[in-house]
Amino acid sequence: MNIIEIKNLSRTYGDEVKTYALINASFSIQKGEFVAIMGPSGSGKSTLMHVLGLLDRATSGTYLFENRDVSTLNDNELAVLRNEEIGFVFQAFNLLPRTTVFKNVALPLIYARDKSEGNKRVRDILEKVNLSHRLGYLTNQISGGEKQRVAIARALINNPSVVFADEPTGNLDSKSGVQVIEILQKLNDEGHTIILVTHETETAECADRVINIVDGKIVSDKRVKSKKRVSANDLIK
Repeated sequence: MNIIEIKNLSRTYGDEVKTYALINASFSIQKGEFVAIMGPSGSGKSTLMHVLGLLDRATSGTYLFENRDVSTLNDNELAVLRNEEIGFVFQAFNLLPRTTVFKNVALPLIYARDKSEGNKRVRDILEKVNLSHRLGYLTNQISGGEKQRVAIARALINNPSVVFADEPTGNLDSKSGVQVIEILQKLNDEGHTIILVTHETETAECADRVINIVDGKIVSDKRVKSKKRVSANDLIK
């Protein structure tokens, strides 16, 4: 079953002088896939992620999310769909710095329809990312790797169908980066669809499939022949 299907999707900016950030992209992503989107800086990979993640609208083309044509949805409908079905993990973490780990993870519950057992859900997810011992800490009191795991926990709080991770290891040391990728792989094993944006070949090889984008165009879409599994137990000491 396709959870995402796009056809001839384009995104341009500007009126008199147009900048083409995404040009006629077409592909589908099945539920439960782990897909890496690769490309150099300025290639359009983050624009593609923002459009797929409903943070931005395409200029033209068709985008079906769980068989719903997103072009027919108004801003409020998009916000509801985004909050209930999509989780985001960003390179810069995007956490509230003077707020506890617990409250950062619980933040999306403000907009959730189902708030039942919210506190238990926060604790359970923090345990899943090995941060239950940090729930009372302020986020400016924890390490970069821990901040990214808080961001992953926050992305999971509403049990999304798709998790988008935009350069999630970009600000981390190698050990913390491996821990983050290991968590994403385990989430994929549990059935979450993972879409990872990266410029690192080694990171992309941890996915099932790699889509390469250059100058706004999809130039290749290939399955990884030998998917690399990472483990925190194998970290370089």
